[in-house]
Amino acid sequence: MWTGTAVFDLLLGDIRSLKEKRSAVRPVVAELRRRYAVSAAETGHHDLHRRVQIAVAVVAADRAHCVEIVEACERLVAQRPELELLSARVRYFSDEDDSSDEDDSPDEDAATVTGGSHG
Repeated sequence: MWTGTAVFDLLLGDIRSLKEKRSAVRPVVAELRRRYAVSAAETGHHDLHRRVQIAVAVVAADRAHCVEIVEACERLVAQRPELELLSARVRYFSDEDDSSDEDDSPDEDAATVTGGSHG
């Protein structure tokens, strides 16, 4: 069994209030959940108007399927015209991973992508 997680750091377009931010973020989180059957939530930058952090998690029988789903989620977020993907932190864990969350674990893969335009 594999678990894949991704944390997306995003910049929002012309947002002037937290209410506008919620109305922009909520549909993205809902679409991630509906389209890819992942757990998804707004996980950071709650009091900043133009910044948002969205995290997704998926559990699958094999690593390839985890990678496929997490990459599809990243593409969806990166292709949204109202969002700019600033960075993505992606991690994969195997159920055979004996460590709780150590960075040097051989069964854990982690990647961080930073930059402006993705997709």
